[in-house]
Amino acid sequence: MRRLGLVCAAAALVAAIPSGRAQIGPAPVAQSPFTYEEVMVPMRDGARLQTVIIRPSSASAALPILLQRTPYGVPGAAPAAVPSSWTALASDGYIFVFQSMRGRFKSDGVFTLSTAVHPNDPKAVDEATDAYDTVDWLIRNVKPNNGKVGMWGVSYPGFAAAIALTKPHPALKAVSPQAAWNDYWQNDDLHRNGALRLSYATDWLYSLQADKTQNKSVTYDTVDTYDWFLKQGPVETIDRVHFKGASPMFTALLDHPNNDAFYTGQRWTDALGKTTVPTLNVAGFWDQEDPLGSWKIYARQQENDPDRLSVMVAGPWAHGGWQGDTSMLGRVPLGGNSGADFRDQIQAPFFRYWLHGKGARPDYRARMFESGSNRWKSYPAWPPKEAQATDLYLGADGSLSFTAPRGEGCRDYVSDPANPVPFRPRPISPTYPRPEWRWWEAEDQRFVDHRPDVLSYVSAPLTSDVTVAGTVAARLMASTSGTDSDFVVKLIDVLPDDYAPFDAKAPLGAYPMQLNGYQLPIAMEVRRGKFLTSDTHPQPLVPGKVVPWDISLRDHDHVFLKGHRIMVQVQSSWFPVIDRNPQTFVPNIARAKASDFVKATQRVCAGSKIVLPVIR
Repeated sequence: MRRLGLVCAAAALVAAIPSGRAQIGPAPVAQSPFTYEEVMVPMRDGARLQTVIIRPSSASAALPILLQRTPYGVPGAAPAAVPSSWTALASDGYIFVFQSMRGRFKSDGVFTLSTAVHPNDPKAVDEATDAYDTVDWLIRNVKPNNGKVGMWGVSYPGFAAAIALTKPHPALKAVSPQAAWNDYWQNDDLHRNGALRLSYATDWLYSLQADKTQNKSVTYDTVDTYDWFLKQGPVETIDRVHFKGASPMFTALLDHPNNDAFYTGQRWTDALGKTTVPTLNVAGFWDQEDPLGSWKIYARQQENDPDRLSVMVAGPWAHGGWQGDTSMLGRVPLGGNSGADFRDQIQAPFFRYWLHGKGARPDYRARMFESGSNRWKSYPAWPPKEAQATDLYLGADGSLSFTAPRGEGCRDYVSDPANPVPFRPRPISPTYPRPEWRWWEAEDQRFVDHRPDVLSYVSAPLTSDVTVAGTVAARLMASTSGTDSDFVVKLIDVLPDDYAPFDAKAPLGAYPMQLNGYQLPIAMEVRRGKFLTSDTHPQPLVPGKVVPWDISLRDHDHVFLKGHRIMVQVQSSWFPVIDRNPQTFVPNIARAKASDFVKATQRVCAGSKIVLPVIR
């Protein structure tokens, strides 16, 4: 969710403006098509929030306001020219407003990273009330405006836009939460189904809490962060030895190993009622930071959306990639710039209709860029009603087939916490500010294929296209010799060996980067054994007992093309993006002893399958 090095981290507008702390008062840029003003906006409790107002210099009519609230810092000046990512919006005309959230940079108060809202407490102050008070002040004080405000943002700014929906100001007429989140426990930034997102929580939380006035990076004393995290042993070492209280949220995660009220009390989507504000939810199918939250917001809105105001858009994007040039899916070409398509054909028309009253209202409930075929598709409902749940079976011989295998059988491997499976090729750079993190979910999985602690299941080459649209899920019938364990499942599209003829004259180092035989992940997720029956009262596993492991692989829209193969990989570690499971049941994995970390024999048995929503 950080701004550094990522277009998405403060959405396209902030990323296009020179970074650095803002200065009080006008800071004109030579020949800029915008004016710049910084103000301190008062909240209901007396706190004042640093706010920047950027107006088009040539505007003569009253314009709507586009507001973005962020913890990453506001622009220090107006842009010298209209950035390419602004083009479609700027042509319609908006007053762009950016605000440092409470407790960040020059804004008063304490930044807590809390997502809690208090709809029944009129005296409470939270991010929803700050959004309300900001909109109210802008409408009354930023003149001329047309009385309409939109909110938007990617990642943390996306959440800050979305939470305004729990108590929307009457002037709030359109909201676009992009790569937002709703549940610190279930998915997105800090956990995956209760498994701690170790490296990301370390880097991201420290960056937000170590210093009020900057996005500060963790300092590593090794080239390979895999080695650094492994050397720490139990996760509490990071908090005790390195952070020393500098990141209160990191400490809180260790103090709350189960899904207790600390997490459920911050699940702000529980406060959403009837959908009254038009909402453009946006997600990336390869978002390495926040892949689920926007889907959860959309699903919650669908429970009470009689006026069909909420829509869902997703595409072949890493975190916030739709706000930049996205002509590639990692190293795989898409045949066009899907990011520009989104900004020109979806985002701008959405705000144009609801804030300017021009153009056509979106006539779809979901708009997806279908990877594989690389084309845009509109759906009257999501998931598509015509998709049929279809079982893809994992065979004991390593095969993968739509035909159920005959007989019984298991495959096994030894999982060793002292030698965990890396989540991307080593050496693993820090999350920030290096760019390698961006596309790790699209990384060629051949870097772990054939490891003795990774099982691979592969289909025969497909004789026809297999179109998948909707929720993908896995069910493993599996056991462990330990009393706790993780299982990671990866659904992969294996490109043909002749996918892209290799240039023999290519420079040194190009050969291992080619696409022939590329193992492209489509969906990947982890499940922690102690939480199989309850995430509030975890239980040890029974050694050797085969039980079902149900693993959601989220929503996707992808075509496995004729001639490709489908692969599934299964493993029990994913390090250091996920903390190591000691494979011995302990109440709090973050505070496990060294002796708790033991090898375990894992078995994946008959009845294991992937459930694909196939459109025939």
